[in-house]
Amino acid sequence: MNGHRLRGHAIECRVNAEDPSRNFQPSPGLITAYHPPGGPGVRVDTHIYAGYTVPPYYDSLLAKVIVHGNTRTEALAACARHSTRLSFEGCDHDDPFLGRVMRHPDFVAGKVDTKFLEREPHLPKIKHED
Repeated sequence: MNGHRLRGHAIECRVNAEDPSRNFQPSPGLITAYHPPGGPGVRVDTHIYAGYTVPPYYDSLLAKVIVHGNTRTEALAACARHSTRLSFEGCDHDDPFLGRVMRHPDFVAGKVDTKFLEREPHLPKIKHED
């Protein structure tokens, strides 16, 4: 490893222009205000800005918020905290939903799988089309 020692934990949240209450339906629109979180251990990768129009034709990814903590618990807390600080207006997005997931006891304990959202009564349900 070239003498580098791995330290801490990092978590990435992918913020999308989607409405979790409507089966994560895309939510295009004009972003009228944008204020990213910041501070030590926080990185935001994005292409959006106030005045940017989220098109309906492509991937709905708006930003990746990456946080680092000394432990997984610290990283989860930082991610949940920063999800409330990311602020933009003009289209629906899943950031508040991501904050709830980061605080969920099963997620914190690492007890999740691909059916997590289907089982969880307080998080939006995924509706499968038959």
